[in-house]
Amino acid sequence: MGHREDLLAGARRCLLEKGFLRTTARDVVKASGTNLASIGYHYGSKDALLVQAYISLIESVGERWDPGLGGEVTQPPGSLERFQEIWGAVIRAVPEARATWLLSFELMFQDERLAEVRKLLAEAQEEGRSGLAAMFLGVPEAEVDQDTTDTEGRLYQTLLNGLMVQWLFDPETATTAEQLTEGLRRVIRGTARD
Repeated sequence: MGHREDLLAGARRCLLEKGFLRTTARDVVKASGTNLASIGYHYGSKDALLVQAYISLIESVGERWDPGLGGEVTQPPGSLERFQEIWGAVIRAVPEARATWLLSFELMFQDERLAEVRKLLAEAQEEGRSGLAAMFLGVPEAEVDQDTTDTEGRLYQTLLNGLMVQWLFDPETATTAEQLTEGLRRVIRGTARD
Protein backbone atom coordinates (compact mmCIF):
# COMPACT_ATOMS: atom_id res chain seq x y z
CA MET A 1 0.00 0.00 0.00
CA GLY A 2 1.04 3.59 -0.60
CA HIS A 3 0.72 6.50 1.78
CA ARG A 4 -2.77 7.37 0.52
CA GLU A 5 -4.13 3.89 1.31
CA ASP A 6 -2.16 3.69 4.57
CA LEU A 7 -3.65 7.00 5.70
CA LEU A 8 -7.16 5.82 4.87
CA ALA A 9 -6.69 2.55 6.76
CA GLY A 10 -5.19 4.37 9.75
CA ALA A 11 -7.99 6.94 9.74
CA ARG A 12 -10.60 4.16 9.68
CA ARG A 13 -9.01 2.55 12.75
CA CYS A 14 -8.84 5.88 14.57
CA LEU A 15 -12.47 6.70 13.81
CA LEU A 16 -13.65 3.38 15.20
CA GLU A 17 -11.48 3.70 18.31
CA LYS A 18 -11.75 7.43 19.09
CA GLY A 19 -14.57 8.91 17.05
CA PHE A 20 -14.40 11.87 14.71
CA LEU A 21 -13.91 14.73 17.16
CA ARG A 22 -11.20 13.09 19.26
CA THR A 23 -9.10 11.84 16.32
CA THR A 24 -6.12 14.07 15.67
CA ALA A 25 -3.83 14.22 12.66
CA ARG A 26 -1.06 12.81 14.85
CA ASP A 27 -3.30 9.85 15.76
CA VAL A 28 -3.79 9.09 12.07
CA VAL A 29 -0.08 9.42 11.33
CA LYS A 30 0.77 7.07 14.18
CA ALA A 31 -1.87 4.52 13.12
CA SER A 32 -0.83 4.66 9.47
CA GLY A 33 2.94 4.84 9.81
CA THR A 34 3.06 7.87 7.53
CA ASN A 35 3.81 11.57 8.17
CA LEU A 36 1.78 14.74 8.68
CA ALA A 37 2.65 16.16 5.28
CA SER A 38 1.07 13.10 3.62
CA ILE A 39 -2.37 14.07 4.91
CA GLY A 40 -2.30 17.45 3.18
CA TYR A 41 -0.73 16.07 0.04
CA HIS A 42 -3.21 13.22 -0.45
CA TYR A 43 -6.42 14.55 1.14
CA GLY A 44 -6.03 18.29 1.61
CA SER A 45 -6.90 18.23 5.31
CA LYS A 46 -7.36 15.90 8.25
CA ASP A 47 -11.14 16.44 8.13
CA ALA A 48 -11.31 15.55 4.43
CA LEU A 49 -9.33 12.37 5.17
CA LEU A 50 -11.63 11.47 8.06
CA VAL A 51 -14.70 12.02 5.88
CA GLN A 52 -13.28 9.67 3.25
CA ALA A 53 -12.49 7.12 5.96
CA TYR A 54 -16.03 7.43 7.33
CA ILE A 55 -17.55 6.97 3.87
CA SER A 56 -15.35 3.92 3.40
CA LEU A 57 -16.61 2.48 6.70
CA ILE A 58 -20.25 3.06 5.72
CA GLU A 59 -19.68 1.47 2.32
CA SER A 60 -18.14 -1.60 3.94
CA VAL A 61 -21.19 -1.93 6.22
CA GLY A 62 -23.50 -1.69 3.20
CA GLU A 63 -21.55 -4.38 1.37
CA ARG A 64 -22.52 -6.83 4.10
CA TRP A 65 -26.17 -6.70 3.08
CA ASP A 66 -26.17 -5.51 -0.52
CA PRO A 67 -27.23 -8.43 -2.74
CA GLY A 68 -25.39 -6.90 -5.70
CA LEU A 69 -22.15 -7.19 -3.74
CA GLY A 70 -22.56 -10.76 -2.56
CA GLY A 71 -25.05 -10.07 0.23
CA GLU A 72 -27.51 -12.67 1.38
CA VAL A 73 -30.68 -11.29 -0.28
CA THR A 74 -32.29 -13.66 -2.78
CA GLN A 75 -35.88 -12.45 -3.20
CA PRO A 76 -37.07 -10.72 -6.39
CA PRO A 77 -36.57 -6.95 -6.67
CA GLY A 78 -39.56 -4.84 -5.73
CA SER A 79 -41.19 -7.55 -3.61
CA LEU A 80 -42.18 -7.29 0.03
CA GLU A 81 -40.12 -10.43 0.58
CA ARG A 82 -37.02 -8.62 -0.69
CA PHE A 83 -37.87 -5.61 1.48
CA GLN A 84 -38.01 -7.87 4.53
CA GLU A 85 -34.89 -9.80 3.56
CA ILE A 86 -32.80 -6.65 3.14
CA TRP A 87 -33.96 -5.14 6.43
CA GLY A 88 -33.25 -8.46 8.13
CA ALA A 89 -29.71 -8.41 6.74
CA VAL A 90 -29.28 -4.80 7.87
CA ILE A 91 -30.38 -5.67 11.39
CA ARG A 92 -28.14 -8.74 11.58
CA ALA A 93 -25.17 -6.54 10.68
CA VAL A 94 -25.81 -4.08 13.54
CA PRO A 95 -23.67 -5.79 16.21
CA GLU A 96 -20.52 -5.90 14.07
CA ALA A 97 -21.16 -2.42 12.64
CA ARG A 98 -22.19 -0.78 15.93
CA ALA A 99 -19.08 1.43 16.15
CA THR A 100 -19.66 2.72 12.62
CA TRP A 101 -23.30 3.56 13.31
CA LEU A 102 -22.37 5.31 16.57
CA LEU A 103 -19.86 7.34 14.58
CA SER A 104 -22.65 8.30 12.19
CA PHE A 105 -24.70 9.71 15.02
CA GLU A 106 -21.68 11.56 16.45
CA LEU A 107 -21.33 13.33 13.11
CA MET A 108 -25.05 14.08 12.77
CA PHE A 109 -25.14 16.15 15.92
CA GLN A 110 -22.16 18.42 15.33
CA ASP A 111 -24.29 21.31 14.18
CA GLU A 112 -22.18 24.01 12.52
CA ARG A 113 -18.98 23.13 14.41
CA LEU A 114 -17.87 21.03 11.45
CA ALA A 115 -19.43 22.99 8.58
CA GLU A 116 -16.98 21.76 5.92
CA VAL A 117 -17.32 18.18 7.13
CA ARG A 118 -21.12 18.44 7.03
CA LYS A 119 -20.92 19.70 3.44
CA LEU A 120 -18.79 16.72 2.38
CA LEU A 121 -21.09 14.31 4.19
CA ALA A 122 -24.20 15.85 2.63
CA GLU A 123 -22.73 15.12 -0.79
CA ALA A 124 -22.01 11.54 0.27
CA GLN A 125 -25.60 11.13 1.48
CA GLU A 126 -26.82 11.54 -2.08
CA GLU A 127 -24.72 8.56 -3.13
CA GLY A 128 -26.08 6.61 -0.17
CA ARG A 129 -29.66 7.23 -1.30
CA SER A 130 -28.84 6.09 -4.80
CA GLY A 131 -27.13 2.94 -3.50
CA LEU A 132 -30.05 2.05 -1.24
CA ALA A 133 -32.57 2.51 -4.05
CA ALA A 134 -30.45 0.32 -6.34
CA MET A 135 -30.26 -2.42 -3.74
CA PHE A 136 -34.02 -2.60 -3.18
CA LEU A 137 -34.76 -2.30 -6.91
CA GLY A 138 -32.16 -4.91 -7.83
CA VAL A 139 -30.46 -2.74 -10.46
CA PRO A 140 -26.93 -1.36 -10.82
CA GLU A 141 -26.56 2.00 -9.08
CA ALA A 142 -25.69 3.66 -12.40
CA GLU A 143 -29.25 2.88 -13.58
CA VAL A 144 -30.95 4.73 -10.72
CA ASP A 145 -32.25 8.07 -11.96
CA GLN A 146 -32.39 11.27 -9.91
CA ASP A 147 -36.16 11.06 -9.36
CA THR A 148 -35.83 7.56 -7.89
CA THR A 149 -32.92 8.68 -5.70
CA ASP A 150 -34.95 11.67 -4.48
CA THR A 151 -38.01 9.60 -3.62
CA GLU A 152 -37.36 5.92 -2.97
CA GLY A 153 -33.75 6.52 -1.97
CA ARG A 154 -34.83 9.10 0.59
CA LEU A 155 -37.50 6.76 1.96
CA TYR A 156 -35.00 3.93 2.45
CA GLN A 157 -32.43 6.28 3.98
CA THR A 158 -35.01 7.61 6.43
CA LEU A 159 -36.03 4.08 7.39
CA LEU A 160 -32.38 3.08 7.79
CA ASN A 161 -31.56 6.01 10.07
CA GLY A 162 -34.65 5.46 12.21
CA LEU A 163 -34.00 1.74 12.46
CA MET A 164 -30.39 2.33 13.50
CA VAL A 165 -31.49 4.72 16.26
CA GLN A 166 -33.77 2.02 17.63
CA TRP A 167 -31.20 -0.79 17.39
CA LEU A 168 -28.43 1.28 18.96
CA PHE A 169 -30.65 2.61 21.74
CA ASP A 170 -32.49 -0.55 22.78
CA PRO A 171 -32.11 -3.73 20.70
CA GLU A 172 -34.62 -5.54 22.90
CA THR A 173 -37.51 -3.33 21.76
CA ALA A 174 -36.26 -2.27 18.32
CA THR A 175 -38.39 -2.82 15.23
CA THR A 176 -37.74 -6.11 13.44
CA ALA A 177 -37.65 -6.64 9.69
CA GLU A 178 -40.90 -8.57 9.98
CA GLN A 179 -42.64 -5.72 11.84
CA LEU A 180 -41.36 -3.15 9.36
CA THR A 181 -42.60 -5.25 6.44
CA GLU A 182 -45.99 -5.89 8.01
CA GLY A 183 -46.33 -2.14 8.64
CA LEU A 184 -45.61 -1.45 4.98
CA ARG A 185 -48.02 -4.21 3.92
CA ARG A 186 -50.81 -2.56 5.95
CA VAL A 187 -50.03 0.89 4.56
CA ILE A 188 -50.20 -0.53 1.03
CA ARG A 189 -53.54 -2.21 1.77
CA GLY A 190 -54.86 1.03 3.27
CA THR A 191 -53.90 3.10 0.26
CA ALA A 192 -55.38 0.50 -2.08
CA ARG A 193 -58.74 0.94 -0.33
CA ASP A 194 -58.64 4.69 -0.90
